[in-house]
Amino acid sequence: MSAKQVYIIKTASFFPNEPVSNDEIEEYLGYINNQTSKSKRIVLRNNGIKRRFYALKKDGTATHTNAQMASLAIRKLFNNNPEELKKIELLSCGTSSPDQMMPSHSVMVHGWLPESNAIDVVSPSGNCCAGLHALKYAYMAVRAGDVSTAVVAGSERTSRILRSDVFEDEVQKLTELEENPSISFEKEFLRWMLSDGAGAFLLSDKPNENEISLRIDWIEAVSYAHKVETCMYMGGDKLEDGSLKGYMDYTPEEIVSQSILSMKQDVKILRENIIELGFDKLKVVFDKRGHSVDEIQYFLPHMSSAFFKDKISNKLTENGMTIPEEKWFTNLTSVGNVGAGSIYLMIDELLHSGKLKKGEKILIVVPESARFSYVYSMLTVC
Repeated sequence: MSAKQVYIIKTASFFPNEPVSNDEIEEYLGYINNQTSKSKRIVLRNNGIKRRFYALKKDGTATHTNAQMASLAIRKLFNNNPEELKKIELLSCGTSSPDQMMPSHSVMVHGWLPESNAIDVVSPSGNCCAGLHALKYAYMAVRAGDVSTAVVAGSERTSRILRSDVFEDEVQKLTELEENPSISFEKEFLRWMLSDGAGAFLLSDKPNENEISLRIDWIEAVSYAHKVETCMYMGGDKLEDGSLKGYMDYTPEEIVSQSILSMKQDVKILRENIIELGFDKLKVVFDKRGHSVDEIQYFLPHMSSAFFKDKISNKLTENGMTIPEEKWFTNLTSVGNVGAGSIYLMIDELLHSGKLKKGEKILIVVPESARFSYVYSMLTVC
């Protein structure tokens, strides 16, 4: 049996609550050590984000779980029709912020869909790439003929771990030691970048008859963990030799006092590697597949910050792959960095913009700084 074509035939997004402006961030996340952040203004100026979404109230009370948000996006695919939900054959969901370590994220999403049946469920782990890893699993299953349709989702709920109370014990400990009671930049700057939300796709081995579909031409992934040390991490801390010490090797007291469960990023390693590795590899992928950037009508790069836009553009030009700015599409400024969900939210917005025309090609690039992984994909409008 020959491999089947795979199409994205429907997309949906879910954002919790009302958008949060830059001026409101600390009303939701709180003030660390009761002080206004010194880095907030600088980080926001560089990242270009104007608003984001939080699945919590100003008092820190949660309004949605991660799994619940993913399920709500999925319900939109089927107009919340119980009979249509029963048709789901496979569910694949990616996130970097599951609500718990066990059970897996996707089975919890499945639990929020009681109208569905007993189905194949998979939970790719990771960070920003987890959403496209989820898509690749479903894509391969449909392409192989294992299922004729599949549902995929990418979602994040990071707001709760960005709350100031997560860092209170660490600040108190530093105060007792008469050190400067401030949190390291590696921990704090992510508070001004991350956002909550979910996106979902319905895949099929047949395109829509009367509406636009997106054919998935290929998906390719790569990791450079064998070359570069950990950059972004949570549930552990980096040692002086660059290795990562996981939470299981800390005492309960150390986990709290050192904010081991907070999210951190080594900014120096990020800047040195994230563009160089990922976009040199993109050239290799294009050369191998015989593509030219001239074929592309839309370029969708997942960016954690607008800070990287010029650097990506310069690297593309250096590699002979200049993509004019009018072909770039991103919604970072209006929805924030939703990690594994970002590319879903971009594609959903683009698909519903009314701009797409049959035959156009969309290039997707998703970098992940945790240990420097990348996923690339080409879609064709049909």
